[in-house]
Amino acid sequence: MEQFRRKTPEELLQSIENLHRGRFKIYIGAVSGSGKTYHMLREGQLLRRQGVDVVCSAVEALNRPETLEQMEGLECIPGISWYDRDGMKEDLDVEAVLARNPEVVLTDGLAHRNRKGAVIGTRLEDIRVLLTKGISVIVTVNVYELDGARELARQLTGIETAETVPDGVLDEADEVRLIDVSPETMLQRIGDGCLGEQVHQQFYEKGNLSILREIALRLMAEGVNDSLEKYRDEKGFSGPSGVTERILVATQYHWNGSIYVRRGQQIAKRLNGDLWVISFVPMRGKLTKDRFAFRHTIRKLCDKLGAPLHELPAPSRRKLPKQLLAFANQHKVTRIVIGHSKQTPWQEFWRGSFVNGLLRQMKGVDIFIVADRTESEGERILPAMLPGMESQPGDPYRRLLPDEMERRIYEIKRGRFKVYIGAAPGVGKTYTMLREGNDLLQRGVHVVIGLLETHGRKETEEQVGKLAQVPLKTIEYRGAKLKELNMEEILRIRPDVVLVDELAHTNVPGSDRKKRYEDVLELLKAGISVVSTMNVQHLESLNDAVEQLTGIRVRETVPDSILRDADQVELIDVAPSALQQRLREGKVYAMDKVEQSLKHFFKTGNLIALRELALREIADDVDERLEAWERTSSLRGPYRRKETICVCVSLRGDADRLIRRGFRIAHRLKAAWYTVFIVTPDQVQHELYLSRMETIRAMTERLGGTLLVQEAASRKEIGRSLLRAAAALGCTQLILGQTKQPWWKRWRRGDVMRTIGLHGRHMDVLVVSRK
Repeated sequence: MEQFRRKTPEELLQSIENLHRGRFKIYIGAVSGSGKTYHMLREGQLLRRQGVDVVCSAVEALNRPETLEQMEGLECIPGISWYDRDGMKEDLDVEAVLARNPEVVLTDGLAHRNRKGAVIGTRLEDIRVLLTKGISVIVTVNVYELDGARELARQLTGIETAETVPDGVLDEADEVRLIDVSPETMLQRIGDGCLGEQVHQQFYEKGNLSILREIALRLMAEGVNDSLEKYRDEKGFSGPSGVTERILVATQYHWNGSIYVRRGQQIAKRLNGDLWVISFVPMRGKLTKDRFAFRHTIRKLCDKLGAPLHELPAPSRRKLPKQLLAFANQHKVTRIVIGHSKQTPWQEFWRGSFVNGLLRQMKGVDIFIVADRTESEGERILPAMLPGMESQPGDPYRRLLPDEMERRIYEIKRGRFKVYIGAAPGVGKTYTMLREGNDLLQRGVHVVIGLLETHGRKETEEQVGKLAQVPLKTIEYRGAKLKELNMEEILRIRPDVVLVDELAHTNVPGSDRKKRYEDVLELLKAGISVVSTMNVQHLESLNDAVEQLTGIRVRETVPDSILRDADQVELIDVAPSALQQRLREGKVYAMDKVEQSLKHFFKTGNLIALRELALREIADDVDERLEAWERTSSLRGPYRRKETICVCVSLRGDADRLIRRGFRIAHRLKAAWYTVFIVTPDQVQHELYLSRMETIRAMTERLGGTLLVQEAASRKEIGRSLLRAAAALGCTQLILGQTKQPWWKRWRRGDVMRTIGLHGRHMDVLVVSRK
């Protein structure tokens, strides 16, 4: 095992060198004013209180009151001032810092270039010198100042930047923390004059703020994914992590090969995943002239899309599925994209079916079968638009319908809703919510605490400040007196804003509403604004992914629509090592729970995976809002034509998992979706039928779908009944689970997948792997 391997001399030297090297931490944000310097200085103050020798130098406070307040008491080493056409600049005085020899230096502007003629050319090089001398450095940078993000930011926003740093600098850092701020908050800060006079208008346009925010989130997610893959490799874990999508297109050098590659690229783009392509070539003999030409075309396409193309020797048809699945598992693929079989049933019997072989042997990887529509429609384009979303030139002058008028009036009266979301307990969601509450209070807004869960954390309790707390409601349950949100009192005093912790909480039986988020919806309906908190693992549609990542089934969940209905969603990001250190210091749970937590939920692998899940989820949320607002600058591509998703379920236990998967796909594709259940006479008599149907119906409706129940005369007719139901709904993509039935049962009762393969080739089909 890895921990017992003897270190090489080079590794020993590196380990000893690291002992003498300072620690390097980077705060990254979307734009100037997002709070990077504030958080850096606040951390400096915390270290100073703990007895660490901290100084600051070349810090850009820009006369921002909150930032200047955080500098009080910190020793500042003067920098070297100089001027260019943009005004005054300040270099780090490295010699002065070395002479002072503090433990930690706080500084801004990682991408800063020093004055002409300076011995050291950039701030990054300054920092490297300090690190080698054992001085730790905490620094800030904007996402568009990273080489890899600069060009993308320029293409999408038109913003040019001259000073940048290599992408690899993030890998050099011991810790990277994202400061996430919504565009609405940034615009509010500008309106309040918190950013001072140096406001560059192009950066702070709402569309540009959203784009830069999404770039920052996705960049961080990619970095966290690299850490997760490295961790899993060290632990010997195989297969996909369950967070990042990796799409593998299996194609032949044939006329439809480029169609499958483009389809895979469209899927990868909408799911924010990586794209790989594989093709099997003859073990003996050369390619025909036609296949050679198609190979050249597909290679050019893969180069254009940035997708690696792998060629493997083709074994016999019956061995192809095993070899493809082995490659997929080795490279952590989550979804294989293939085409429908064009063989007749007799040809499949004699030659063997590649598709059926994959479906039998698949494990831990989903199979996506591309619809065969080329004869009628040509190459397919990935749809992403709901009916009625098309913009019409006369819309501003069209009279609103009664239901539209009612919805607009509700939106005007409704309170504003903001959610702080994190990857795990202890990241600082409640702390940040309370700090915002006090900021609003200072500006004359009537803010109260509706419900607060501090878990005994001293730092959190100190943030209550002057905020008034509404007395909680006492409810007796099984002889115990339990406390819940006092809705009646809040509605009576009618504050402007109420702070409500732990959105996913389940209320005590006997409460007016079952869940806390339902209480929040009532407050919003009454015109009261709400600021709340939750962890990413409580999102309903992520329930299966979280269980796969952590081995823990989260019981308390919140429908995804709650997050989509929020006016603002902000991520509180903390590196796993920093969170584990907080835990060890007793800042998350009581000391007697620390060791157990570190061995279970707070294991390094869990925290890395949940952090990536949170980053990607918020990046998707930003992208959805950007599409809804602008519809042209989305990083995942523009809207296309509409699609309808049908999720096929049965009475067996994986129906919930399929429904959640169907919802997430439909949401990302802007598709209408249905849960379809084909019932047979013998199932109606089953004692579990009514209870399971009610569970399926409740989950479908909670996630915004529609349940359709269709009858089939017998089990052998389920496949055809399913296709008829799908046709009636205008279904373009079927989602169903991998069967657990042995071949002889499928032969006796009918094989649903075989029926779809023969008669449903006009539809896309996603087969979800069983656990």
